[in-house]
Amino acid sequence: MSGKLAPDGECFARMLLTRVIEPGDEVAGRWLRERGAEEVVRRLREGGRRLPGVTDKRWAGMRARAVRAEPERDRAAAGEAGVRFVCPGTTEWPVQLDDLGDGRPVGLWVRGRPSLRMWALRSVAVVGARACTEYGAHTAADLGAGLAERGWVVVSGGAYGVDGAAHRGALAAGGATIAVLACGVDRPYPRGHTELISRIAHQGLVVGELPPGDHPTPNRFILRNRVIAALTRGTVVVEAAYRSGALVTARAAQRLGRYAMGVPGPVTSGLSAGVHELLRGDAVLVSDAADVVELVGQMGELAPERRGPLLPRDLLDPAATQVLAALPAGGTAAADEIAREAGTTADDVVGRLYELRSLGFVERHGDGWKLTRQATIPVQPDHGRC
Repeated sequence: MSGKLAPDGECFARMLLTRVIEPGDEVAGRWLRERGAEEVVRRLREGGRRLPGVTDKRWAGMRARAVRAEPERDRAAAGEAGVRFVCPGTTEWPVQLDDLGDGRPVGLWVRGRPSLRMWALRSVAVVGARACTEYGAHTAADLGAGLAERGWVVVSGGAYGVDGAAHRGALAAGGATIAVLACGVDRPYPRGHTELISRIAHQGLVVGELPPGDHPTPNRFILRNRVIAALTRGTVVVEAAYRSGALVTARAAQRLGRYAMGVPGPVTSGLSAGVHELLRGDAVLVSDAADVVELVGQMGELAPERRGPLLPRDLLDPAATQVLAALPAGGTAAADEIAREAGTTADDVVGRLYELRSLGFVERHGDGWKLTRQATIPVQPDHGRC
């Protein structure tokens, strides 16, 4: 492509520039603000005078990228993958991303049917360690499910550990979730989460700054975090070491005037050290979804009155509770037996059983499933405390 741009020139030019400009490039962002995307593309592709703020070497590299870019092919590939390109200023653009100033995304590639702008209005980020503990995974899943049940969109990065648990918790509750990737949205990463990200795209949204087929780099992961922070009303960190990308997200949220929250963990755990450091600053301690909603929600949208201890299963959504109740109190049962008892299909039961297993309620024994000790121990009411 050279010379004249397509009729939707500004948006088409920005689509091309996602192949040229790295996420968070504030120098290029200033060019876009002052000159517009079409002018920037013309200067890059037609050999115009170097724009200010970059060296000759960097300008030559950007020009080479611009000449190689094929936005028509990117648009066709995106269409085949069910992906659309959302530009600043259009009806689907989340205006809170403008708080990033010249570092805001050039545009966003979006996979999934819901409106990104509408979903982002009522969203919370849940992030944390990739190599999380069982406690971290359980807490993140509970937060994801609890927020989804209260009508909030759960935003995370699609990574292993806390991110994946938060997404799964929201999906298990039949709720809404957004994965913000550091690569092309048609190229799930990590590969081990291909099925999860596909499910998110079907039930929610997968979002990224990079064009179709583009790959992640360490720097892109860090820069991706600013989008998560800006998109949401607040960021909850569940398990993070001192040097953690999750803390980068929380601190970006603080700089942008969003809420930063942390879930405390054992003082002996290095994976809680970063969270505790965050809590010693201006971050707010939260323990569950009700605490988060009370902080980030509108006036009057408060946490429910505390009524004492709950059974762990009280945190599950009704469909999962129904499957859990269908398991025998002792011994194992096959998935088709559980399906008959729960009044649903075997496929639905298998999906629910794996979700329940990730939360520690059931375990698999060969072809059968049985309740764990956690699922069977009652919590006695605490009548003696006020």
